[in-house]
Amino acid sequence: MAQLSRRSFLSISAAAAGLGFAATSANASTKVPAKWDETYDVVVVGSGLAGMSAAVEATAAGASCVIIEKMAIVGGNSNINAGAMAVTGTPMQQKKGIKDSPELLAEDMLREGLGLGDPVQVKLVAEKSLEAWEWTRKTLGVEWNEQTVVAEGGHSVARGCITLSGTGSTIIMKGIEKAKQQGAKVMTRTYVEDVIREEGGRVLGLKVRTGYKFPDASSGTVRYIRAAKAVVLAHGGFGADVAFRVAHDPKLTDRFQTTNQPGATGELWRVASSIGCNVIQADWIQCGPWASPDEAGFGLAVGFAQDCCAMYGLWVNTTTGKRFVNELANRKVRADAIINLNNKEQQCIAIADSNAVEVSIRESRPGHLEKALEKGCVFKFDSLAAIAEKFKIPMDVLEAEVKAYNEDVRKKAQTDAMGRLLQVGARPLENGPWYVSRLAPKVHHCMGGIRIDENCAALDVLTDKPIPGLFAAGEATGGTHGAVRLGTCSITECIVHGRIAGQRAAKA
Repeated sequence: MAQLSRRSFLSISAAAAGLGFAATSANASTKVPAKWDETYDVVVVGSGLAGMSAAVEATAAGASCVIIEKMAIVGGNSNINAGAMAVTGTPMQQKKGIKDSPELLAEDMLREGLGLGDPVQVKLVAEKSLEAWEWTRKTLGVEWNEQTVVAEGGHSVARGCITLSGTGSTIIMKGIEKAKQQGAKVMTRTYVEDVIREEGGRVLGLKVRTGYKFPDASSGTVRYIRAAKAVVLAHGGFGADVAFRVAHDPKLTDRFQTTNQPGATGELWRVASSIGCNVIQADWIQCGPWASPDEAGFGLAVGFAQDCCAMYGLWVNTTTGKRFVNELANRKVRADAIINLNNKEQQCIAIADSNAVEVSIRESRPGHLEKALEKGCVFKFDSLAAIAEKFKIPMDVLEAEVKAYNEDVRKKAQTDAMGRLLQVGARPLENGPWYVSRLAPKVHHCMGGIRIDENCAALDVLTDKPIPGLFAAGEATGGTHGAVRLGTCSITECIVHGRIAGQRAAKA
């Protein structure tokens, strides 16, 4: 009987699990090249927050480094996020008298993750959140809104810092520029066809295609890039890859839009599996409950539906006129509630008045509402009655819901009738104009990914030991968030793990 090699075993196992297809067979056949075209100490795959952070730290440690990005521009999903970062102990919290701690953040993450988060990773992210935030300010020069701090769903207290620009692209631009200043090279339109690993041993480098034209995997010129010290995988999730996500969660068909940029596809998830990485919890895929069907991608309605309505307004079922969920429950709870109602052909909307706008996004996201109105994903009404008429909502029920909320605000209750934590500065909903966005969950974040240790080393599926010369960070990894990622924790995780991966890779 012929002996089954380790790589053949992994290839067969991946195919049997529905993760292989043609890509795995091709990857498994890649050999160590006789000659490498380029050599760097550290090769970073992905130019989002995790990859950028790894490159800045690797070059700061004196390592030569290249960032590989398959798309034409850098940043990936990090370019289009809302620029909100969970941090404990900030000056903003102190000004507002908010008591917080890394222990409380870790407790929130583990609880809302349904116990599936790795306590070691969760503790690491929570304890280093303030250090990571300070690093963006002092090392990268990122400016933050120092007048506000927000509470996303599932958090016990307000701890979300927001960039002054209101987007994550600011962090990316500053970080990539810093990496370049320190000597890093950036290669865009470069597709990673394979990660080259010695049989059961060290990762040596990459097989890539330069001049790649998305999404044609056969385009470009094959080249081999050597990593003298280590490769860092920071390739992100696969929210835009319908076939791959359906293999893990059959309900997430093309009926669901995604907040992700088009390049968020699963090829490197397949490659990671084929070379022996332990890819865990890949079927936990998060949908963003605050998304709008009236715009493509992440969009602008998110800032209104979440920062304004979820915190200071109401989410309402138009069929019944009633609130249907705690607007600050975790994303899974809220998305599932909307999906269940949508399946019954019932529509959900987010509502706010001018009071809610003034106390929320007027301060934290200046100009945001006007852009959303112009885009047509948020709608303006003169009165609550006009909203009821437009969406065929029972007016008496809607009025009763608003009245009940207003009473809770006036008596300064800690929570309202739906169990939602009432925000500091909340005002009654009573002053027009009123604003509305429609709610339709979109595929947003992959909680699973490559299993890593506390040093961000990728772990081998057969041995549970670090794969020599391979580190991973960001959405490419799994185990930190468990079943649910709390909003604002992604930037924190990416920067904390990205920095560690870059530091360790430079010393590998």
